[in-house]
Amino acid sequence: MSNQLSMNEIKAIYQAANEEMLPDFISRFIADERKSVQALVEKADKRLLALEKEKERIYEMSSYEREYSDCEYICGIDEAGRGPLAGPVVAAAVVLPKDCDILYLNDSKKLTAKKREELFDIIKEKAVAYGVGFATPERIDEINILQATYEAMREAVNKLGVKPDILLNDAVTIPGLTMRQVPIIKGDAKSVSIAAASILAKVTRDRLMMEYDSLMPQYGFASNKGYGSAMHIQALEEYGATPIHRKSFITHFKVKE
Repeated sequence: MSNQLSMNEIKAIYQAANEEMLPDFISRFIADERKSVQALVEKADKRLLALEKEKERIYEMSSYEREYSDCEYICGIDEAGRGPLAGPVVAAAVVLPKDCDILYLNDSKKLTAKKREELFDIIKEKAVAYGVGFATPERIDEINILQATYEAMREAVNKLGVKPDILLNDAVTIPGLTMRQVPIIKGDAKSVSIAAASILAKVTRDRLMMEYDSLMPQYGFASNKGYGSAMHIQALEEYGATPIHRKSFITHFKVKE
């Protein structure tokens, strides 16, 4: 009987319950009249409701994948780091399985750093294939950020272990690729494949900027990820540019020589 268990024991069962275990938790303890137990049952019920809403959201975000379901390999592509003053631009290409069941995929900017890190590992584990491409600050200065982004995207596609039948891109059409492409405005919030690529690209780049921060802490790369924060701009004026700065991006700042 559930009332033979202490409140602490029931609370421990609730905290250990994953989403699949919630229905059993509710059925087991719903008849327990203790208010504290009923509060946990209500929490479990709310978690189940939130789970169903999330599944509906992911289903809606899979509309492009369903539209092109006749294609064997559907690849989502996105990038991170087009705007920063420092660091590379990073692109990712991801082919998810047709029966993809990864929840909480979204535009990486809408997720917490902790959630992105969690999803990063799940995506790599469950993806049919994925690839990551880079364009260095030197390359960005040489051919401009848009062309460098395209290069990083082509590299990401070429690193896939399979040849995609179609590319779902976040807003762009990538020159130099022969497969069919579908540019989708704000695609990282509308396609699970692009969202997955968005997460891989951002986490990869953020980790790189954290490494750069350990070498050059005065620029605040761990927090600003190379974007033009007040601390970053002040450091440019005080210490000058580093080898990872995009020279073409900092021409209007008073950078120390």
